[in-house]
Amino acid sequence: MKDAILIYSGGVDSTTMLYEYQERIALALSFHYGSNHNEQELRFARSHCEHLGIKHIVISLDFIGQIFHSSLLEGAAEIPEGNYDDENMRSTVVPFRNGIMLSVAAGLAESEGLRYVMMANHGGDHAIYPDCRPTFVDAMSEAISAGTYENIRILAPYTHLTKADIVKRGAALGINYADTWSCYKGGAVHCGKCGTCMERKEAFRLAHLPDPTYYLN
Repeated sequence: MKDAILIYSGGVDSTTMLYEYQERIALALSFHYGSNHNEQELRFARSHCEHLGIKHIVISLDFIGQIFHSSLLEGAAEIPEGNYDDENMRSTVVPFRNGIMLSVAAGLAESEGLRYVMMANHGGDHAIYPDCRPTFVDAMSEAISAGTYENIRILAPYTHLTKADIVKRGAALGINYADTWSCYKGGAVHCGKCGTCMERKEAFRLAHLPDPTYYLN
């Protein structure tokens, strides 16, 4: 039954969710909000949705890039290199990004007669991004339910999984992860040094799977 809308970036996690839950996903929703890597992500998001025959909508949130502060919005040189951890990656937080996106998705879900909004947050995000944590997801789900006639809820089935767990699921589904994007610097290819590239490398290593990604470093 097609009862859900997926917030879809075109990255590893949400692409895995797109394939794993394709029978439930009526609509994939991406956002253009001015991040360094937005165009790279959206290119892959469009491609996967077309391949699966899932309707894809891109909504502009340009105000985020114009007035919010985050290294994710300020050019490749501002993105930290090294480990994917709180101390190193905190500058990449876009304030309340998921809250804003979930709110828009909830409104669209109700307009389309859908019951759920899906998001692909995972356990590795909790220490860094407040709007990926279980307490936030649960509270936001309650707020969305209270604020919609159809009591729309958030589904976040990867909340307690690691990125390696997710990669294993995707590999079992036959996903070609070369056609996904992670690098926060947003160049022509993955830099191999920023925190998200390091996290991506580690996920494949811990999953004992070959990494199909081409990295500069």
